[in-house]
Amino acid sequence: MVNTSFTGKKSGLFLLLVMLFFCFESCSYKLNGGSVGALKTVYIPIFENVAPLVVNNLSQTFTTALQDRIRNQTRLSTVRGDADCTLEGQITGYTIAPTVLPAANSSIAPISNTNRLTITVRVKFTNSLDPKQNFEQSFPRYVDYQGDIGTREQSLIAAINTQLTEDIFNKAFANW
Repeated sequence: MVNTSFTGKKSGLFLLLVMLFFCFESCSYKLNGGSVGALKTVYIPIFENVAPLVVNNLSQTFTTALQDRIRNQTRLSTVRGDADCTLEGQITGYTIAPTVLPAANSSIAPISNTNRLTITVRVKFTNSLDPKQNFEQSFPRYVDYQGDIGTREQSLIAAINTQLTEDIFNKAFANW
């Protein structure tokens, strides 16, 4: 003889757990998204590289990184031309300089065993639905590295692009 009351309780408990799972699954909070309000579209033209030292593909890689961040963290559709908001600008700085470390003894000259790659981007954000959100600002970011930049240049640029696009995204959409 099978105890049907126990089987009924198990299936009822299972059903309750499934319902709770779907309830909590639909109630999530993301820390990586932005608040786009009523915005539906964004236009991001190519960021021209006007830095004194020009890297061939920097303009394209930065613009693509910014477009990818907006596409992955908002519901905005990327369009060409007329849009609810526009993120445009220029790459205004690309510098490589030694970083100076103080010597342990004041009678010895400072030493430098690392270099610093700095990229600066000038951004103009235009929100046609809420002009109070508009801004124009420069965003500098850097990475320190040792030795010759050589084969590491593209990975260093990618790391800086990640930092820059996060800063720009937060300023435009997260109000941070």
